[in-house]
Amino acid sequence: MFGQLMRSRRFAPLFWCQFLSAFNDNFVRQMLVMMILFRFGGGDAGSKVTLAIGIFILPSMFLSALGGELADAHDKALVARRLKFAEIFVQLVGAAGFYFSSLALFYAALFGLGIISALFGPIKYGILPDHLKREELVSGNALVEGATFAAIICGLVAGGFAAAQGRPAWSVVLQMSAIGLACWGAACFIPPTGIGAPGLRVNPNPFASTRDILRELKRDDRQWVGGEAVSWFWLVGAVTLSLVPVIIKSRIGAGIEVETAINLFFAVGIAFGSLLAAVIAHGRIRLAPAPFLLLALAAVLIDLGLATGALPQASAEIGLYDFFTSAVGLHVLVDILVLSALSGLFVVPVFAAVQAWAGVEQRARVIGAVNTLNSVYIVAGSLGTTLLLKLAGLSESAVLTMLGLATIAAAAYLFWRLPKRVD
Repeated sequence: MFGQLMRSRRFAPLFWCQFLSAFNDNFVRQMLVMMILFRFGGGDAGSKVTLAIGIFILPSMFLSALGGELADAHDKALVARRLKFAEIFVQLVGAAGFYFSSLALFYAALFGLGIISALFGPIKYGILPDHLKREELVSGNALVEGATFAAIICGLVAGGFAAAQGRPAWSVVLQMSAIGLACWGAACFIPPTGIGAPGLRVNPNPFASTRDILRELKRDDRQWVGGEAVSWFWLVGAVTLSLVPVIIKSRIGAGIEVETAINLFFAVGIAFGSLLAAVIAHGRIRLAPAPFLLLALAAVLIDLGLATGALPQASAEIGLYDFFTSAVGLHVLVDILVLSALSGLFVVPVFAAVQAWAGVEQRARVIGAVNTLNSVYIVAGSLGTTLLLKLAGLSESAVLTMLGLATIAAAAYLFWRLPKRVD
């Protein structure tokens, strides 16, 4: 089924559009994170990295609902093309941030990319049930997730190299411009979907539309609990990706190439887990294993927090070879790979179930509501992390351990509330 979908016009252009979009977002984000850690950062690098993630996610809190309404009221492929065309100009702002080494311009570019991502999210997942059969949904979602995290791999590596000292500024600016153009080009080949809700009037008030779309999601208990489960996945990912780079730099002394490699392995693990979920499913959506996978994920988070929390502050910077030949380096690597693979196995069937439960006339709005919920969880997680680091004075490793304990509670909630079957 994977090969059939990848050769199909009804799926392949969306796959490549999402791949390039995710590459673009993570290229800019990783470049900013590495520049914060190694150029701008100082003593508050952790809070600046967390702020960058919050800036990117914040628009999804208020614009995902609008994106869902736009997608249901118009042809989704047309809206995708327009959004990706606008993204070209946001890329130019990010390129200016790199050229002038401006943290403010980087934050502005991240905010712009966050706006486009918020509006595009309901489209990319809303299109899948329009073009795919129900038995293809798990495979289609797995490929899109795989594309997302394969793009993250490439974006993290490219962003890390772009942030390294000695790169000509003009080459990075050219690279960023080319990414934006390629993403728009892929969107131009997405087949038309038609209009899901022809009589729908788009509410221009983002606050009112967000309130209404969340109320609508709450009416269907299955969709609400599924949305909460997906949102916990994103909260864990956002907090982990903001804390782990700081931990391995401050506790182990990792350099920029180690930071890039760790993020790469995180993305590899999620891509592997996502594709494995589709292979195991054989076209069926299985929800029963989800709480058990979340419990296993919690155990890994706690182990990673305790293992790194016992380390003293690093006294010197180490490279790739020293990191991956050390006991603590291998420990961190295994934890990251297992954590990310479990995350992919967990989220793919749950999100496929949410898509399957949504009706044709409101599918994009349901996805928009779930994306809004995702962003609320991520921003809450980012704010909570910042408060624990700054006000409570906890270490990054201690916060990671607390996240693992909270994930145990989330697993217990899913045991109680998440349906075991889709039909």
